[in-house]
Amino acid sequence: MKKITALAIYIQLIGYLSVFAQSGSVPATVSSNWKGFEKVSFKFENREAWYVKPKSPVPGNPWVWRAHFPGWHTEMDSILLSRGFHVVYVNTNDMFGNPEAMQVWDNFYDFLVKQKQFAPKVALEGVSRGGLYVYNWAKRNPDKISCIYAEAPVCDPRSWPGGKGKGPGSEKDWASWLSQYKLTEEQAGNFTDIPLKDLEGLAAFKVPILHVIGLNDKIVPPSENSDILIQNYTKLGGPASVYPMTRGEQKLDGHHFPIERPDLLANFIYHNSVPVLRPVDRTPYIEVNAGLSRAFAKFKNERKGTVAFLGGSITYNPGWRTKTAQYLREKFPDTEFTFIAAGIPSLGSTPHAFRFERDVLAKGTPDLLFVEAAVNDRGNGFSEKAQVKALEGILRQMHFKNPNADVVLMAFAEPAKNEDYDAGRVPVEVSVHQRVAKHYGASYINLAKEVHDRIAAGEFSWKYDFKDLHPSPYGQEVYFQTIKELLKRTPADNGSGKLPASLDRFSYEKARYHPVTEAKKLKGFAVDPNWKPKDKTSTRAGFVEVPMLVGEAPGSSFDFEFKGRAVGIAIISGADAGKIAYTIDGKKVQSLDLFTRWSTQLHLPWYLMLADELSSGKHILHVEILQDKNEKGTGNACRIVHFLVNE
Repeated sequence: MKKITALAIYIQLIGYLSVFAQSGSVPATVSSNWKGFEKVSFKFENREAWYVKPKSPVPGNPWVWRAHFPGWHTEMDSILLSRGFHVVYVNTNDMFGNPEAMQVWDNFYDFLVKQKQFAPKVALEGVSRGGLYVYNWAKRNPDKISCIYAEAPVCDPRSWPGGKGKGPGSEKDWASWLSQYKLTEEQAGNFTDIPLKDLEGLAAFKVPILHVIGLNDKIVPPSENSDILIQNYTKLGGPASVYPMTRGEQKLDGHHFPIERPDLLANFIYHNSVPVLRPVDRTPYIEVNAGLSRAFAKFKNERKGTVAFLGGSITYNPGWRTKTAQYLREKFPDTEFTFIAAGIPSLGSTPHAFRFERDVLAKGTPDLLFVEAAVNDRGNGFSEKAQVKALEGILRQMHFKNPNADVVLMAFAEPAKNEDYDAGRVPVEVSVHQRVAKHYGASYINLAKEVHDRIAAGEFSWKYDFKDLHPSPYGQEVYFQTIKELLKRTPADNGSGKLPASLDRFSYEKARYHPVTEAKKLKGFAVDPNWKPKDKTSTRAGFVEVPMLVGEAPGSSFDFEFKGRAVGIAIISGADAGKIAYTIDGKKVQSLDLFTRWSTQLHLPWYLMLADELSSGKHILHVEILQDKNEKGTGNACRIVHFLVNE
């Protein structure tokens, strides 16, 4: 047997570590001395990276992240190291905080927090052009920032390196900035992904910022940079301070200056970072199931991708949706994306199932589909059974069109769901989303439970932070950051891709709109080709100035012949909405009140299933307006914008 020496074992171990280092799992490190502290240097994604270790770390490992020029003005870093902070750096120099750099920063943060157990919130330190990095990353991750210290920071690249204002700029760096951001001179003028813009999320998290500036800085003039950012930030409610440095020699046209009282600046970082608080972990609220690997493979290999967002007003409004789209573009920078925004306020899972073909599939075939309906399903009173039929109907329609599509189901928050959780109940809508997601291998995020638990843990309040079921900028960030956490995971596909049996055999898997022109035997009804309300009550886009089957007098009636297992009507319910009687195939007469609690405020799109467990085949729906009306209503109107048929 061959004798194995200690040297051979050592050489073999070094070989293993080299392989691990190349894979990014265990970076090979080199230790050196930095002002009496141990500096650990290594390669991270083939970039220079290091962290300096304090001799006695503060519990929770608070840290300062330096962007660019890590050797400039280190007095404050030395003080913080002596007080138990780590100081870190990764070299993304000359990338001007571009999206590629932000991906590196995301990964570096995850490495330090998840593998090295650094604090979940970091203090960012940006010097000069480092301002582009710290603010671009902070805006993308406001929940991960304890505070921002910025020294003569670039806040508007049009000022530097652009030289479009008082400063001289840098022609070479400006050309590089334009190239890296893929912008023309004209496009740069309206570009918003700069530190001065889109500060709502950061301000909502009340991240403290401190700028030290030179009053006579001609390279990065404060009037074009810090002054504007501080003004914008404080108007949004963000806490901000400015410390002008006026003592000592001002060099490089006032851009370089001595730092006064670095101990006070260190105090700013220390007191905003200690004690280290551990926020609620996102992991329990994310169920990956079969994952997103098929969509991600399409994005990466074919460099084309279609992503659809299907939901109500929380999806319609900008916020988590636009942030998710931006993140996907940055995660897959070589991919040409088509984004389908299919959010319509007030609509839940049943409307989504019937409009899915027209509002999503007709505009493109998704590789990745996001669906939210839990808030409106509760508000609109859809039963648990109806929710199952609708949600799985959407997933089955998606599978029929693209068997390789990945889906994310999300349950969003609202006060009623918070009350359920307080009482120890799982909201019905949440459990339905989870059950359907698991059955079909779709990823699932329980944002309703996460919001509840974070409020219970004292991280924020509903009243002053989240504010509404239509989330504030703070709430949008809470949603997006958890969605982002899912998107950062790329597990192997655990699903077979085979469509499972239906949870409900009457699921809306062949749900379609039918035009109102298919109505027959009109008596008192007529098709208005371009319906508009006569009053000033609000309307929903897509449900006004479109064809509408309108009847306003008692006794008005029509027939609708269809082939399928379910039938319904999508109506516009205004203040004059009345009551109807209907029969299917001449059987039992049933009545329905078309007036809703929102009818006096809005010509509301309202979807009503009249029967959804019929035998396959041909049927006839007969509808008649009743003399009786809701006591709060002002009329007897029945306005139908779509017939709903599940074939």
